Amino acid sequence: MQYKANAPEEYISQIPEDRIPYFNKLRETILNNIPKGFEEQMSYGMIGYVVPKSLYPNGYHCDTSLPLPFTNIASQKNFIALYHMGIYANKELLDWFVSEYPKHCKRKLDMGKSCIRFKKAEEIPFDLIAQLMQKITVENWVNLYESAFKKQ
Repeated sequence: MQYKANAPEEYISQIPEDRIPYFNKLRETILNNIPKGFEEQMSYGMIGYVVPKSLYPNGYHCDTSLPLPFTNIASQKNFIALYHMGIYANKELLDWFVSEYPKHCKRKLDMGKSCIRFKKAEEIPFDLIAQLMQKITVENWVNLYESAFKKQ
């Protein structure tokens, strides 16, 4: 689901009321743990955390007018989603996350390549998400992105 929003607060005001406390806590967890340099903004119809053009002027290779995306959160039809490009690009990080997840949540991990789906908002492993956010700095992400995705 995409919501028409120009700011994170506007996005949150449109999601189902019962999800708002969990969504706010997820957003707060990210903001309190993501390394310095990433910026929060609306990105692809979701709340995004990006490397701003001031730090990485080349932008995103799919559309160089856009800043480099890193993480997004969204309220989808049946779940809250966390999209984390570091997990997609770094097998060691993916393996770490997959092995740590059962220590933080009894529910089976439901994820795609970069999307982690939380069907029960009350079971979001906020401590694990905090740790995940701390794992990659802006510099780490730019280097990983350039080696994994950007065509030379």
